[in-house]
Amino acid sequence: MTHVPAPSLLLYQRDDCHLCDLALEVLAAARVPEFDSVFIDGDDTLEARYGTRVPVLRDAVRGEELDWPFDAAAVARWLQR
Repeated sequence: MTHVPAPSLLLYQRDDCHLCDLALEVLAAARVPEFDSVFIDGDDTLEARYGTRVPVLRDAVRGEELDWPFDAAAVARWLQR
């Protein structure tokens, strides 16, 4: 069986978050490669870190984050760095 690595991109978001929905649209428009959604609701550590910042796009390999607001062009530039 072949091991498929997890995506290095994570989108931190909340349930029922209008800005998070907009971020998903931006990521689709930017044709972002596969990413995982991480819902911070109910996780005290994640809520403390991201509660007022969501949505946040994180590159787990580089350890870099892109805070909202961002558009498709900003995402593309960020990914190419």
